[in-house]
Amino acid sequence: MGKSKSTTTTKKWIRKIHLYLGLATGLVVLIVSLTGCLWVFQEEINELTSGVPQVEPQNAEKIDPLEAKNMAQTVFPGKHVHGTLYEGGANPIQVIFYEEEPEEFYSSVFLNPWDGEVLHIENHLTGFFHFILDGHMHLWLPPVIGSEIVAWSTVIFFLMIISGIILWWPKNKKVRGQRTWFRWNPGTKWKRKNYDLHQIVGFYASFIAVFFILTGLIMTFDAFSAGFYKAIGGEKGIEFSVPLNNSGALTTKEGEEPIRELMPMLQERFPDAKDYEIHYPYDENYSIYVEVSNSDGIYYDSDYRFYDQNNLAEVPSESIYGVYEEAGFSETVLRMNYDIHVGAIGGIPGKVLAFFISLFCASLPVTGFLLWYGRTFKTKKSQVKVEKKERVMAYQQ
Repeated sequence: MGKSKSTTTTKKWIRKIHLYLGLATGLVVLIVSLTGCLWVFQEEINELTSGVPQVEPQNAEKIDPLEAKNMAQTVFPGKHVHGTLYEGGANPIQVIFYEEEPEEFYSSVFLNPWDGEVLHIENHLTGFFHFILDGHMHLWLPPVIGSEIVAWSTVIFFLMIISGIILWWPKNKKVRGQRTWFRWNPGTKWKRKNYDLHQIVGFYASFIAVFFILTGLIMTFDAFSAGFYKAIGGEKGIEFSVPLNNSGALTTKEGEEPIRELMPMLQERFPDAKDYEIHYPYDENYSIYVEVSNSDGIYYDSDYRFYDQNNLAEVPSESIYGVYEEAGFSETVLRMNYDIHVGAIGGIPGKVLAFFISLFCASLPVTGFLLWYGRTFKTKKSQVKVEKKERVMAYQQ
């Protein structure tokens, strides 16, 4: 009997913690889940609705990365060029501008690959999906405030998932079976349906939602990311870093920079690559960083390669971001993090799963709130009825 009473008391406290944490973070979980749900297919939707024109492929040499940079900077003079993306086929070259300070700036200039004509200009800080991402990451608040609220609410939601499973799990196998599927009939009241939705949907969603929560925490907390990486056997640095040139500072004259010959070399060495994103060196001492994409729709198997500015000799990476084929188990798992978070790791089926799990997670704060509100309101209403009945009886006496 003592053990049973102790178990009941423990569950009572877990239920209270689950309730109060849910009331405190419910709105945040709802927003983050719904925006995550909408973000899942942003690449596919952007591809269908893109205003970027296609070009007629030519059998001629494309403009080199420095030419592309200089031509694009006539559109945004003085702005920092983050990198230039060569996709091939009928796609124009995309020169990407990005600055965090003094004010965030994120735009792209699309150029004709053969003559450098400006074909399209796109501001990445506007539009539907930027709005969705801002809500997902910052709740449309200033990032310094919103990101912290989202981060700690995610931690709390993880605790709620664990406490929810504990509360769901019954001792009786017969009762457990009743909590794994809906047994509604025409006479089932909405309160019962809401209760079942919260318990059954929450139970099934929890086991997959845990992966989305953990991958979110890895992206949010550096300490958590480092701890997770070490726990699975990682030994390299997890911070992205661009190595220095092996040959020292750049010594070639203007107009003769080896970076101008980089694209033909990349296309010869990696003919099956989907695209090449070239990032310009920080200064004359740093190597050229190139991201070679090997697959459509996923990022973890991309090659992060670094080339000496003086001779285009490859410079090895000291971090987890290097050549994919050389990545060990722990490096691969950490590099997969974003693809797991958005479901891309499983292709379109994985994204569909991520969409519905996010949608189910969004429903939990709603059904949970309705459960709490129904019980609280019903209790108060019952008390009012009793008090009214007592007053009537006292008056009659």
